[in-house]
Amino acid sequence: RLGRIRSGGAKGPGLFFILPCIDTYRCVDLRTGAFDVPPQEILTKDSVTVSVDAVVYYQVSNPLSAICNNDDYNRSTRLLAATTLRNILGTRNLSEILSDREAIGEQMHHNLEIATDPWGVHVDRVEIKDVRLPQQMQRSMAAEAEA
Repeated sequence: RLGRIRSGGAKGPGLFFILPCIDTYRCVDLRTGAFDVPPQEILTKDSVTVSVDAVVYYQVSNPLSAICNNDDYNRSTRLLAATTLRNILGTRNLSEILSDREAIGEQMHHNLEIATDPWGVHVDRVEIKDVRLPQQMQRSMAAEAEA
């Protein structure tokens, strides 16, 4: 009320009253949500450019923290996931990226969980969807495999 949280805390489902122009309310979805991390152009440790995208599944665990500690928890989680993906993959070789997708997902999950905990957001899981190599790299790998 008037910019402060009411003493009762967050209201659950059911009937509750708000005073127009005095009270504001924000509805927070507590279901598990998912979003795609857009394809990130990443320069690996061995100087190869790859395009990687991922999926992050998350859930709001504490609605008061999600609203009070962060302006937009959804957007912040998306941006954090994109930068975490770039940071983690920038420290790995191409062969590690192609073979250790699950380990990369677990490391990214751990980093996101630590960062989003103060926001009241719980990251359920992170999946690396696709790793795309440049066409020239694909041709050279295919030629090497034939020889």
